[in-house]
Amino acid sequence: MSPQVEPKDRNGNAVRVGARVHLLSLSGGWLAELPPDEKTAVLSMVGEVFEVEEIDEYGHSWVCKTWPGPTPETCRSHSIALAPAEMELVG
Repeated sequence: MSPQVEPKDRNGNAVRVGARVHLLSLSGGWLAELPPDEKTAVLSMVGEVFEVEEIDEYGHSWVCKTWPGPTPETCRSHSIALAPAEMELVG
C-alpha cells in the first residue's frame, strides 16, 4: 500500500524510502512518556543522519537507530516517525 500523503522535509523536498535525512529535532507528547534512559537515547539521535527505512500509510518517514546492549551479544533500538519540520533531506 502506498502512502496517502507524500512525505516532505522541512524545505518541501519529497522524502522516499532510502533517502538520507538529517534529524533536526524531535517533538510530540510521546517523548515525555518515555522512561528517562530511553528518552536520553532517543534524543541522542538529534543531529545525526539516517536512512528512511519505511513510509507508512499516513506518509510518516520512519528511521531507526541501534545501540549496544548491556552485554556484547545484545542490542537495543528505537524507530521513530518524523514530521516534516523534524528532518532535512541530505543531498
